[in-house]
Formats: sequence, C-alpha cells, structure tokens
Amino acid sequence: MNHQNYLDLVEKHKDEILAVERYVWEHPESGFREWNTTKYLAGIFEKAGYTLTYAKDIPGFYTDIETGKPGPKILILGEMDALLCPNHPEQTNGCAHACGHNTQCASLVGIALALKEPGALEGLSGSIRLCAVPAEELIEIEYRDSLRKQGLIHYLGGKVEYLYRGYFDGCEIAFMNHASGAKGPSYDFNNSNGCMAKTVTYKGVASHAGGSPDKGVNAMYAATQGLNAINALRETFRDDEHVRVHPIITAGGASVNIIPSSAVIQSYVRGTTIESIANNNEKVNRALASGALALGAEVLTEDRPGYAPLVNDEGLQKVMWESAEEVLGKENVVQKPWGCGSTDMGDLSCVMHAVHAHISGSSGHGHGDDYFVTDPYTATVSSAKVYMATVRNLLENGAEKAKEVAAAKNLRYESKEAYFEAIDKFMADRDMVKYTEDGAVVNYK
Repeated sequence: MNHQNYLDLVEKHKDEILAVERYVWEHPESGFREWNTTKYLAGIFEKAGYTLTYAKDIPGFYTDIETGKPGPKILILGEMDALLCPNHPEQTNGCAHACGHNTQCASLVGIALALKEPGALEGLSGSIRLCAVPAEELIEIEYRDSLRKQGLIHYLGGKVEYLYRGYFDGCEIAFMNHASGAKGPSYDFNNSNGCMAKTVTYKGVASHAGGSPDKGVNAMYAATQGLNAINALRETFRDDEHVRVHPIITAGGASVNIIPSSAVIQSYVRGTTIESIANNNEKVNRALASGALALGAEVLTEDRPGYAPLVNDEGLQKVMWESAEEVLGKENVVQKPWGCGSTDMGDLSCVMHAVHAHISGSSGHGHGDDYFVTDPYTATVSSAKVYMATVRNLLENGAEKAKEVAAAKNLRYESKEAYFEAIDKFMADRDMVKYTEDGAVVNYK
C-alpha cells in the first residue's frame, strides 16, 4: 500500500470526521469540565473497537495501538476544551470553541478510524497513543486552583496534569495540529512563549464612600496603582524575550457607596524562557506591591506554574514538514516567527520530542467573537491525513525515523521529575506588604 492509499483511509471517514467537528462546536465546555465531550468521543472510539484508559476524576482518555513490532511510542493529542466567550454569536452557556479545539477532536477521531482500517498498520513498528486531553486554555484560574487545593489536580493545564499522572510515560514523540486563520490550505510551525499565572488580591478597609471615605483604604485604587506601575515597566522588558503581561480586574467592589475592601487581578507573565518569566515576574510583583504601599493596603500574590515555552523538536518537525507537503503541497508549508501565545505542548517539549503545528481552516480572530471554522475539511480531514502521513514516515522501515528523532539529545530536562522540580518554584503565595500597628512597613519582598 503506497502513501496515497494510506491517506485514502482517512478520506473514507470524511463524513464522520466532519460530523465530530460540528457536534463538538455545538457543545462547548471549558477546561476540566469536558465531561460531555469525553463521553461523546469515547463512544466513537469504543464503537471502533478501542479499549480506553480514562482519567476518571477529570475528563479525557487515551488508548494505545500496537503494531506488534518494537519501536518508539508516539503520542497524538486532541484538545477538548472551549473558551469563555459570552459575546460569541454561537456561544452555549457562555462558551465557544473560539480557538478551534473542536477541529482537533475531529482530526483525532479521523486518525483513530483510519488506523482501524485493514492494512493501516502494515509495515509499521512501535506503538501509537491517541489522547483526548482536557484544559489547554489557561482560564478560570480560581476554579482550577480550587481543584488543586482539593487534591484533584496538581497543575492547571491538562497536558501538564496528564504528564504528572504518568499518562504519557513511555511516549518519546508527541505531536498535534491546531487550526489557524491562515489562508489555506496551509500548514506552519513556530516556537512560542511560556507563561505563569497570577492571582493578585488587594485588601483594604471598607467605609462609607460618601460620608467617611477617609476611614477606608480603597483596594480598587491600590489595584489601579499597581496596574499603572506595571505599565511603567514595559520599556524595561527585553524585546528578545517577547514579554507579555496582560492583567484583568475580576473583582473591584461590591457596592458603589462602599469603599472597596477587596480587589482581585488575574494575569499572565509570558516570556521566551522559564528564566525570563521568573525575572520579569519579580518586577511585576514589585510593581503590584507599590500600589498597596501607596494606599496603605495589603496585597497577596498567588503565583502558579502556567506553561513552558514551546520549542518544536527539529528532527520531528522535519518529518512533519515532509508529511504536510505530501498532503497540502510544498508551496503551502512554511516556518513562521516566534509566537507570543502559550500552550501546554510547551511542557511536553521540555521532556519529549514534540511539535505543535498549525493548519488552516478558520477565520476571524483567535479567541475572538468573530472566530469560526470556515474550512472544516482542511482543519479536520487534511489534518488527520497529515497525522497519517507522519505516522507512516516515523514508523515504517523499522521505525527508522522515529528512532532517529528519539535518539537526539536535545531535550531541556532529563526527566519529567526534573522538569516539575523546576516549575514548582513558581508555586508561591506571598503577602507582599505588611505593616506594624502604627502603619510602618515591616515587610516587603
């Protein structure tokens, strides 16, 4: 069977793939809440004859496909979660798939159904793990941190949590496609920022806003001063570190006639390396503390590991580049410059040979109210064909190319344990400012 015949195994399931894209689009769920999506996808996998391993207390599952011959294990992922987009014209319960994860679910089904076809594993060595994974979008931080405090999760991102739980143990190579708004059909690669997540709580003193404002300490004003101080830092951020700090105020007072005693900010600090994120986060914390000092308020910062910078594996990218050319044509595969968004595929790229690629098929602004899947065939069927071609190119001929990729000594951490030790340093709750009874500052860090 030649490569075109293998791609035809995907095309055979075109209608089923496109049906998955529509169903998941119409039933969006935010991270760690994707129970319906899990049930729906699992039903398709089980009907096709797969035995699934469920995450059980959080959404998602994985399944293994054995070729019967020794070789590396490769991991193909599909993200299930949607965004909170209450103004999207096709939102459901305030959620919408405004980043195209519904297409990933469809392409994951596509490769799963194709690999069940007679002859699909012929000539391959090694094994394939297919995984429907939750919670890529780093949103609803307070909710996720509540899950962490309950002991249900240890990390805020789905892939990071799955990595921690051992669901990716034994996987040496990982890849996935993400829908993009590029003119299509097209396929591209780029490395991108990592991030950490912050929740900042200013604590003041409530009083009557009209009758006795002098008796209060305005937490909202303290937060505003902290944000102004962050803005004053922006020219100190190095261009080559692609720093992004984009806070929002999520709470700022309960009643207009009461001086706010509490204000809450959520933010990311993004950068090109874990070191740059840590260094710039210290600047941000200093700025936030200055807002509290200006008003005599207190401020608590709760920092959590977000996602590591994504560094696509060069050897694996070369194989995927060639695979994408088979499907979409040489003229439609390109390298793009550094991206400033973040993904938990970055965490996988720290400990295994990973690539996060983009395939056309959407329009509008990613994460925007105008985002739609406008070319579902490319975003799902063609994406699954790229997966199929990559599987063939990696695992045929005794998994020669997969072994070559896996043998490269270019990972940033020698083990997942070493990686978690590094990012756990971001896990910190700090009272940035303390005062004596007479108002003097006794602690600032």
